[in-house]
Amino acid sequence: MEKEYFTHETAVIDENCKIGKGTKIWHFTHIMSDCIIGEKCSLGQNVVVSPKVVLGNNVKVQNNVSIYTGVICEDDVFLGPSMVFTNIINPRSAIIRKDQYAETLVKKGASIGANATIVCGNNIGEFSFVGAGAVVTKDVPPYALVVGNPAKQTGWMSEFGHRLNFNNEGIAVCPESKEKYKLENNKVVKF
Repeated sequence: MEKEYFTHETAVIDENCKIGKGTKIWHFTHIMSDCIIGEKCSLGQNVVVSPKVVLGNNVKVQNNVSIYTGVICEDDVFLGPSMVFTNIINPRSAIIRKDQYAETLVKKGASIGANATIVCGNNIGEFSFVGAGAVVTKDVPPYALVVGNPAKQTGWMSEFGHRLNFNNEGIAVCPESKEKYKLENNKVVKF
């Protein structure tokens, strides 16, 4: 049976991986055992996907990204160049803590910028945006824009990736899609 995805000849894919139709795996990328990678994903050069990682459909992973055991990315997630996840909260070389991997969930449509670090156990909300170089040390709310070290919220983003500017009634319109959003109780709702 012919595979329904593309792998560059230098890529390494270990046993028991499920890879969806239309996915592309590029140069020097290593997919470790028991991973699930959805349809139409793109994994750039020099990506490492540790055992049992789950990536949804249409996940874009840029060059030099490490995705460690315990990470789950839902559909339409963007992982920027050289960003990294962690999976142990208190690592020590001499102490084995493989039974203590913390889970990190990246929800649908979230984007994580270049060189950002996501400290394990913190979830990234739907359509949120983590700025380049940010260090996430707590959960990121849906639609939130966070930047800095440690990452702090500085605004809200639309599903199209535009900053939302709310009027006095708490309404914002995405300049590209014209979708409307309402800010209620410090949460964004699309309507």
